[in-house]
Amino acid sequence: MSDATVSALEERLRSVPATPGVYLWKDATGTVLYVGKSKALRDRMRSYLQSPRGLSAKTRRLVRAIADFDVILTQTELEALLLEMTLIKQHRPRYNVLLKDDKSYPYIKATLNEPWPRIFATRRHVADGARYFGPYASPGAVYRTLDQLNRFFAFRPPGRCTDDKFERHRALGKPCLYYDIRRCLGPCVPSLVDQEEYRAAIAGACRFLEGRTEHVVRDLRQRMQQAAERLEFERAAYLRDRIQDIERVSEAQRVLRTVDTDQDVIALAREADSAVVQVFYIRGGKLIGAEPFSLQNTEDAADAQVLSSFVTQFYESAAEVPPHVLLAEHVEEPMIIEQWLSQRRGQRVEIRVPRRGEKRQLVEMATQNARRKLDELRAQWLNSEQRAAGALTELRELLGLAELPLTIECFDISTTQGSHAVGAMVVFEHGVARPARYRKFRIKTVAGMDDVACMREVLARRLRRATPRGDELPPVAEDDAAAPTTDAPAAQAPPWAALPDLLLVDGGVGQLNAAVAVARELGLAHLPLASVVKGPDRDRFDLLLPGAAAPLVLRRDSLALGLVQRIDEEADRFARAYHQTLRGKAALRSTLEAIPGIGPTRRRALQRHFGSLEAMRNASVDELAAVPGMNRPSAEALKQVL
Repeated sequence: MSDATVSALEERLRSVPATPGVYLWKDATGTVLYVGKSKALRDRMRSYLQSPRGLSAKTRRLVRAIADFDVILTQTELEALLLEMTLIKQHRPRYNVLLKDDKSYPYIKATLNEPWPRIFATRRHVADGARYFGPYASPGAVYRTLDQLNRFFAFRPPGRCTDDKFERHRALGKPCLYYDIRRCLGPCVPSLVDQEEYRAAIAGACRFLEGRTEHVVRDLRQRMQQAAERLEFERAAYLRDRIQDIERVSEAQRVLRTVDTDQDVIALAREADSAVVQVFYIRGGKLIGAEPFSLQNTEDAADAQVLSSFVTQFYESAAEVPPHVLLAEHVEEPMIIEQWLSQRRGQRVEIRVPRRGEKRQLVEMATQNARRKLDELRAQWLNSEQRAAGALTELRELLGLAELPLTIECFDISTTQGSHAVGAMVVFEHGVARPARYRKFRIKTVAGMDDVACMREVLARRLRRATPRGDELPPVAEDDAAAPTTDAPAAQAPPWAALPDLLLVDGGVGQLNAAVAVARELGLAHLPLASVVKGPDRDRFDLLLPGAAAPLVLRRDSLALGLVQRIDEEADRFARAYHQTLRGKAALRSTLEAIPGIGPTRRRALQRHFGSLEAMRNASVDELAAVPGMNRPSAEALKQVL
């Protein structure tokens, strides 16, 4: 930061009051670098502009990038905390401590607002009358929990019993296979189970997720006795087995034998710039869940700051706030965070840092789990780094390159009978995918099925921007833009002028010759090129070089083969995903246009809200009617068609 910039910022800071509020540091492009809060804004912001000797290395880098700021005044420190959380989630500044991929954490949803409720995984947490449990750190944990729940309570199989399938079997009067294997009570056939019994099973599943297994077992015992009295011995035996399964799980969950309480236990493990937070969910004295969460941008941040950032970001989206939160270390401004958590829960929430006794043992156990997860992640990273270095070295030797191909771009085309043709570019740096640098292209000049011509257009549009003439081109088109990613802010993506060390194209001789021709036309004949030639069953990923008579066959145990396969399959996945998105939008638009009462405004609102026909099919009439501009008659008409 220049002296002139410092002087200009200090002059502006004189008009900032010493009251509660939120500040946003920005760079010269207007990108938000950091969001912070303070009960005395002017004093806190001035501390950044004083002697750099008292600042951490990370903060010094932040200060050097600052060119502008905004402030938003609030009435109280609590309002400042709430606003800070909102702005961090909106901007995801690269100097704030952040939950990795915080927008994609999955939940378990129970649609208690429906006549025949479902329980399934979702990534959307909205106020729609349903019950939510989570967040969970990984989809795998959610699916394992759902499978266990379905075995215990036999509700509609998640992901397999859509509303369409449910109504179809109701019309047939015959259940599907899941009823026969005791994985569903058969609510689609009224004679098999009444609504009261089915909703009791859903309530039992929710209580199980809450850790209230005693209530679940008590209800099941009562139903088992009733079945035995009616001489329904097969049903009674089935319930007996479920009771035994639940009791075994419940005993394994118990961690507190003296106090039946609800609490979350949160501990932190750090090493260098890596950090993992372990959360134990304890309900009724039982450990019902344990989830590790990775953090980013933790370099030089104090433990209290890291924990504060995690607690606020985690509970801002958590489905439930318990009455007690146990922490391994103190957080910044605990009174304000306690006040906010109490507001979220609707009752008093207490934050404690236990130093002795059973609760301290819980915190230490969470710390050990966090350390184990951090060691596991670092081992994976070191192993992948070593493998990537070996693969890049092999590629350099095989292709005769002067330097390691640290940056590799790969291009692929996707189309269906020539319609909605698209191209995709993926980027790998040091053997690791960099989604922030991905690009997608909608084919503009090619009609019909001509993959070679499509590849030529895509490569010309990409490489032209790396030449002097590229500076005269108009701004990047919408479909040439960076792909959505949580890897890094789009504003930080390297410019188009950065050429790769190796350019790969998916296809054969035609695609490779198109790449060579484009490179020569643009004065980039020196750019290393190769095409990835796959076997008929995608069982081979060999390289074809310009002018070569036959592909370069990669050994089956070659590290280079593994890297080339990952890059090519990622390009294929990214291209197909974009193609399917365009095709889905076209199908959605066509379907919606045929429905009376769904005009252009409502079509756009539905597309923005749901994104696909499948999401609309899975939505209830109430969810459809809640979309801005929709009403219940239109929602019912849409549901009938879908």
